Amino acid sequence: MVDYLLLGVAAFSAGLVDAVVGGGGLIQLPTMFSVFPNMAPATLIGTNKLASIFGTSVAAVSYARRVAIAWSVAAPAAIAALVFAFLGAYTVTQVSAEFMRLLLPVVLVAVAIYTFARKDFGSVHAPVHSGVKEQTLALLVGSGIGFYDGFFGPGTGSFLVFLFVRIFGFDFLGASAVAKIVNVACNFAALIWFGYSGHLIWQLGLLMAICQIAGAFIGSRLAMKHGSGFVRQLFLIVVSLLILKTGYDAWLRW
Repeated sequence: MVDYLLLGVAAFSAGLVDAVVGGGGLIQLPTMFSVFPNMAPATLIGTNKLASIFGTSVAAVSYARRVAIAWSVAAPAAIAALVFAFLGAYTVTQVSAEFMRLLLPVVLVAVAIYTFARKDFGSVHAPVHSGVKEQTLALLVGSGIGFYDGFFGPGTGSFLVFLFVRIFGFDFLGASAVAKIVNVACNFAALIWFGYSGHLIWQLGLLMAICQIAGAFIGSRLAMKHGSGFVRQLFLIVVSLLILKTGYDAWLRW
């Protein structure tokens, strides 16, 4: 009972953080590994995806009802992410992801420094692209991040938020809204793969999904209530924690 309570709290917290800036996997997945240390990692990752897709879907719907979603970016990015996340999941069964584990902390440090140094970064929603160029860039972002999510995964939501601010000129709130749409596509593609390979515990995933939904519901409303400044601050906190966690895993743990 204590283990399930711990998983429920972790899922709620992950749903809340994911709904704002992404990075909920930093909370939920390590908790699952600590509660089930002898379970196959692929099964835990697949079950984590099952719970997460419910949270990200609720967050996406909440944003869509209250924030103007840039569908000209969200739709092509989500379609590309759906395809390439599946390809990434397949590729990781053929090629080692070790180099990504070593490179990730360095990339996250660069993201954090850039965001912190530019105080006005993501404070104003001023899209800088339109038409074919906008859609082409959306396809590229969706393809790259989708493949990364399927191949490796940590920090996917945070990378999406950063790229939608940096490349498209969105504010943090608008970027987070679009990121949720793409996240749903990534999670769905991963679920297809893990479901096909049998790496899912449906009862546990659905139980955690209830907590994820509650967290996502509250997180999305906090983001919309407090605006881009709040999202930016939480983004920097989550990225900093990701740096510590991934840096430890990459350079100190082994």
